Amino acid sequence: MRTAIEKLKSSRSWSFVVITLIYLIATAIGAWVFALLSESHFLVRLFAADFAATVLVWLWGVVFSNSSVYDPYWSVAPPLMLTGYALYVGAGSLPVVLLQIAVWYWAIRLTGNWAYTFPNLNKQDWRYDMYKERFPRLWHIVNFTGINLMPTIVVFLAMVPGFLLIDMSAETQLNTDIFTWAGFVVCLSAATLQLVSDTQAHRFRKTHRGEVCTVGLWSRSRHPNYLGEILMWWGVYLMFLTAAGELLSWRGVLLPAAGALANTCLFLFISIPMMEKRQMANKPAYAEYRKTVRMLL
Repeated sequence: MRTAIEKLKSSRSWSFVVITLIYLIATAIGAWVFALLSESHFLVRLFAADFAATVLVWLWGVVFSNSSVYDPYWSVAPPLMLTGYALYVGAGSLPVVLLQIAVWYWAIRLTGNWAYTFPNLNKQDWRYDMYKERFPRLWHIVNFTGINLMPTIVVFLAMVPGFLLIDMSAETQLNTDIFTWAGFVVCLSAATLQLVSDTQAHRFRKTHRGEVCTVGLWSRSRHPNYLGEILMWWGVYLMFLTAAGELLSWRGVLLPAAGALANTCLFLFISIPMMEKRQMANKPAYAEYRKTVRMLL
């Protein structure tokens, strides 16, 4: 049995099949939980579904001894949840359609980048290996709370403005305004920024293995891909403001920004420092690169 699992994990094709099946099951579990809590507030139902799907993905990560089973969740959950909820409440106004286009464009791009860099289920993200070595006794707690649950919570909070826009659109016919189009442009620009920066990085690494990428957007920003991820969710928040001004109090306008803010803090205080520390340790030239190129802008 163990030999069969190891063979499956070492095959890139079968690893993709396994990940796909896991996410289909997670989607079904999430939909079931959402339907089960029919008397609860819609945000409670959505989060419960998101949490249940996360637990399922985490469990399979434990089964395969690979926490990277969770990696595509970041980009797979948002389009499924936002589109699923829009279909559920029957919201089809232009602001909601533009939101769907923006989120799907971002999600397809980011999931495609994950698929391009995914070798097989034997390979786990270096950060998870580091946590496992650093906290061996607390590994399962760190794995569930830090690697799986925390990103789910951050992304869910970042989706809240989208859920609110969809919910309000189902109750009131919404028209586009400057916030709609500004947010839409920010989202498309953010996803395109990620597309270009990741493509440039992949091409550079093929011929300059082990060197610091300083071409294209990487000559202007040390983390243009992270900048795109930060901007994406501020774009979603801007689109939410299409309806917020007329339908909500000032608290109702400001509180939904917590998700985009949490996402920004996640990258500024966790992801970027961790990546920079690794780059400094592995690439001596990175110290000089930091002196000449800004972190984000």
